[in-house]
Amino acid sequence: MSILVTGGLGYIGSHTVVELINNNFEVIIVDDLSNSEKFILNNIEEITGKRPIFYPFDLTRKELLTQVFEAHNIEGCINFAAFKAVGESMEKPLDYYENNLFSLINILQEFRKRNISNFIFSSSCTVYGQADEMPIDENTPLKEPESSYGKTKQMGEEILKDFSKAYQKRVTLLRYFNPIGAHPSALLGELPSGIPNNLVPYVTQTAAGIREKLSIWGDDYPTEDGTAVRDYIYVLDLAKAHVAALKKLLNSQEETVLDIYNLGTGKGSSVLEVVKAFELANDVAIPYQICPRREGDITIAYANADKAEKELGWKSETTLEESLRTTWEWQKYLKERTH
Repeated sequence: MSILVTGGLGYIGSHTVVELINNNFEVIIVDDLSNSEKFILNNIEEITGKRPIFYPFDLTRKELLTQVFEAHNIEGCINFAAFKAVGESMEKPLDYYENNLFSLINILQEFRKRNISNFIFSSSCTVYGQADEMPIDENTPLKEPESSYGKTKQMGEEILKDFSKAYQKRVTLLRYFNPIGAHPSALLGELPSGIPNNLVPYVTQTAAGIREKLSIWGDDYPTEDGTAVRDYIYVLDLAKAHVAALKKLLNSQEETVLDIYNLGTGKGSSVLEVVKAFELANDVAIPYQICPRREGDITIAYANADKAEKELGWKSETTLEESLRTTWEWQKYLKERTH
């Protein structure tokens, strides 16, 4: 069974591709390599023993996407392809709206024309904004996101709700919290371009000496230690949730499905707790400095993922420390690879 994975050489996409192959799916990847590198394809093959079919192009190029659908009997799609830097999205909003939404619409047009169903959308907890209550479940009211990136995720969800209803399609929206960690083989992990936007790659690059010190944005939040709190979920646990969600769609007897799941651990960890856990897990010291808060950062967000456990038979299983240990192994692999 052929599954299209857009952005399949990216961070979460590549881990999900491995899990799909391990579950006997044929995987077709489309990735423009704007936020990934070609060697990841080789590493996927090294891990699984199978090389996915790969097309290097931008999904806004409709004619190339049509050729992929004509060449393969695609029975579902997991859509990761998107620009994702929150800060950059505020500086280049039109680029984000064009890339993230036009690419989504182009895939859905192919699904409509060819009467294909089974679509999984990579969404985000940013659609909740700063929720009024914790933990955040799927019924928590959505708020307008602070960033243009977050807005593209919320708009993407709305497009897919209309798509599912109007054309009787099976769709799942997966709202993830904060993915961290790397594959246990140390052959896959997060590959930030330039200065990392996310905490954990910044921590590992500081530990490796690439960055002089970690910047912690704000220590005056109303939390236990004054730093912001997030729900950090291991990337391979997240990948397994995508496979579980896909199997549920494929096995559904319903023509029209719209499922929404939060994917997180159900536990919040502060920035300082993550730094200390990394130091403990890897016996490495992290120099850091406290900086003023960043505009748009929320105080606290962690998930209630009970629905995913009940309906998908999935839950997060990997500890924060183990996740952080894998990400340090990945950083060491990258260092060896460049020498």
